[in-house]
Amino acid sequence: MDPTLDHLQRTLGHRFKQPRLLQRALTHRSFGADHNERLEFLGDAVLSLAVSTLLFERFSGSDEGDLTRVRAHLVREDSLHRVALSLGLPEVVRLSEGESRGGGAQRPSILADAVEALIGAVFVDGGFEPAHSLVRRLFGELIASTDVESWSKDAKTELQEWLQARRLPVPAYRITGTRGQAHAQTFDVECAVPDLRLIERGEGRSRRIAEQEAARRMLDVLKSTDKD
Repeated sequence: MDPTLDHLQRTLGHRFKQPRLLQRALTHRSFGADHNERLEFLGDAVLSLAVSTLLFERFSGSDEGDLTRVRAHLVREDSLHRVALSLGLPEVVRLSEGESRGGGAQRPSILADAVEALIGAVFVDGGFEPAHSLVRRLFGELIASTDVESWSKDAKTELQEWLQARRLPVPAYRITGTRGQAHAQTFDVECAVPDLRLIERGEGRSRRIAEQEAARRMLDVLKSTDKD
């Protein structure tokens, strides 16, 4: 097997009995017919269940609403993208030449999908326990360091309240582009605060997700400026 994939398996903590599953998990639909979308679908569900069990253990006194908000934060595209980078997935994801030239190996949506596909592949290869162990390995530190209060509101609501508290107009959201097939589109959205001359961008598999991501990035900028 490719030494890079051998290293990836050691990082994942799972040695595939069916190496073909690992290759498929890393294959974008642009590369060929044996791509990772089915594994991504499965991995999304496994990730949600595994993170839910970890949160259930970590936050014993929190209600369903709080746990749901924290889970949404943990499994969002931006978090998965950071995990993908930590695993070195840009070096091993398989893309068509055109997609590669277009920077696909660095695209957050492609890398996030690959992480979910890897989780799905581990589940198919070994069952829930290895997949749960993988999710704990990838997200355990983040879960241990987070707190429910930080995610009590969604990003768009928090951004609007932050601006209104400073007597600034609410932000404006605009779709700047879409990519992919109709059943698997990625939306690009801009969040603008004209009075502050700030624009942040987000992307996601729906307009709502993309807007939330753009709002979260805007909040990060505004809060960091507040601290200066």
